[in-house]
Amino acid sequence: MTQLFLTRWQRLLPVLFAAFLLLGSSGCAMVTVKQVKSGDSLVNKRADVLNTGKLSPAARETLSAAGLDESQCEKDFLVCRSTLLMTDDLNVEQRLSALSELWVKAALAMTPKKTAAGDPPMSDAALDAWLEAARYAYAYLFYSGRSPSDRAFEDRQTQVRDYYNYAAEKAAVVLFVRARAAALAGEDYTKPLTVGSWSLASNYQQLGLKSIPAQLVPAGTVSFVGLRSTYRRDGFGAELVMVMDPPKLVAPVIAPDGPKAETAQDDEDDERRGRRHRHDDSVPEFSEMSSINVTALLRFEGSSLDDVMRTRRVELDAYSPEATERITLHGEQVPLAGNFTAAYGLWLAQSGFARQSLRTLFGMSEGIGEPHIYLMQPWDPNRRIIFMLHGLASSPEAWVNLANEIMGDPELRQQFQVWQVYYPTNAPIALNRYEIANAFNDTLKHFDPNGSTRASKDMVYIGHSMGGVLARLLVSDSGDVLWNDLLANYDLKGERLKRVQNKLGPLLHFKAQPNVERAIFIAAPHQGTDIAGNKVGRLIGRLVRLPLTILGKFEDVFMALAQAEQQVDGTAKPKIPNSIDNLKASDPFVKAAAQLPIEAGLKYHSIIAQRKPELPVEKSDDGLVPYWSAHLPGALSEKVIISGHSVQETPQAVLEVRRILHRDIDDMGTGTR
Repeated sequence: MTQLFLTRWQRLLPVLFAAFLLLGSSGCAMVTVKQVKSGDSLVNKRADVLNTGKLSPAARETLSAAGLDESQCEKDFLVCRSTLLMTDDLNVEQRLSALSELWVKAALAMTPKKTAAGDPPMSDAALDAWLEAARYAYAYLFYSGRSPSDRAFEDRQTQVRDYYNYAAEKAAVVLFVRARAAALAGEDYTKPLTVGSWSLASNYQQLGLKSIPAQLVPAGTVSFVGLRSTYRRDGFGAELVMVMDPPKLVAPVIAPDGPKAETAQDDEDDERRGRRHRHDDSVPEFSEMSSINVTALLRFEGSSLDDVMRTRRVELDAYSPEATERITLHGEQVPLAGNFTAAYGLWLAQSGFARQSLRTLFGMSEGIGEPHIYLMQPWDPNRRIIFMLHGLASSPEAWVNLANEIMGDPELRQQFQVWQVYYPTNAPIALNRYEIANAFNDTLKHFDPNGSTRASKDMVYIGHSMGGVLARLLVSDSGDVLWNDLLANYDLKGERLKRVQNKLGPLLHFKAQPNVERAIFIAAPHQGTDIAGNKVGRLIGRLVRLPLTILGKFEDVFMALAQAEQQVDGTAKPKIPNSIDNLKASDPFVKAAAQLPIEAGLKYHSIIAQRKPELPVEKSDDGLVPYWSAHLPGALSEKVIISGHSVQETPQAVLEVRRILHRDIDDMGTGTR
């Protein structure tokens, strides 16, 4: 019996196996479980064509619903696209987002990963693919039935926004190159370009360009050594940097044959005409930064989904992210993306300041001979000015992280604009104070002739090291103190007195800069430093060379002083002091200047570095400046930071400056002055 039963089952096995195969082929599948790590789950959910090269799970699901898969779409993209468009049961958001991602994938395949000079430009086919990617993303965001705010927490909207932004970046660079070529050929660069069946117009009016830019660089393609942070704002649009051809910014030191001698009559004529003593009047006293942060949008013509999907007309709109935080687009308040570090980093990297500042200190060729004001962003009449003054043998590079942090802080960026001065740090402090004040005031008058804007009021000055000494003098009133101190040491009469007065009088008589509301002094040797007078300081002082422009301008005056019956004590022949001379604690000028009163009502703060934490603060120094020289009675706050002399670079100093500026905003808001 048992044998018979087994035989029957053996005969039935082939039939059962065939039935199993038949059932399996008719759709009965087994479901199994595969464990996925929680971290991998998040990565897989947000993976897409931009970060993996493969379509996102959302796109693959849409393809699957239409009976397609990624490999089919790679083989025949046009059929895949047509199938998606004709599959009526698909949700409109699914269709538009998937098509945008598919066009991104197609565009990436046609776009060279790296380009170099001489390489062929992007093909029209690749540009067409990027425009299609942007078009479908644009339609998804604004014409798919729900508003962007309705999808604010959805990962898919973030992905599609990224497709639009990336496509806008690629298209903007190509359009810029073609528009620039047209402009250089004498054509109107805003005139629409024709690429295939597309009509593409460019609108740069928001940027207020004064010349034809040289480059348009995607902000995401550059990173910087020396900048601690990159500040940006998420939002809509491509983050770019527009690089202008750098103008002739700072006049070089005069060649060794020197300037022609000037007479007393020349001096009187110059003063009567209100001219500054500039050796090259063709060189401007200021310049706006030659790199500009830009946010670019592609606007597709039309007021409905059908319009947008049919149109072949597109406009590229460029905005300054500092000036424009959001725009109204199809009835929606749309936040604009922005990068606030890239332009600043590119400008500094291309400046050559580090080499030039040292050449200036030691009087070598290719240094600078007079101050120059730099605006760190386009002039804005509604933002208050923060004015930064660097120290000895330095340049605007000294402020790299502090300026970046201020421009990266949303509240500070909204309230302030940053100006910096680049000046010859070998020159006498009195001359630099005079020249910097004139350059600053001339620049402000250029932008605000009547002094009526918000920018011309309640300014903040920040100075480091010798720049701190200069900042203090810029907010002080000399009265007759410095001039009387000079007269006490020399017997000056008649023509000799007149000549000295014409040359040195404007340098030694000054009033505090108007409309400065607050100052921050960082590691500033207000009373000089003994280090400048020690063996090493004297050696460096002997290496410092004054520009020939200064020697030619003032040598005759100091000869007159030498002839003025010598000094009262009958000793040392006077010479034109350089910056190292002025930083000696024993220097007569710095001793007299330290006693000048700071403008009444001005709020000021000190940041002081202490190199050795084990010493009492009162006996400490930062390696160059002792505490007793950096300390200022009457300061609203005094922050001592364990650091060397370059304390302005430390995170602690940056945080302290930001604290002061935020407090300043609060005080101004409550009416506290």
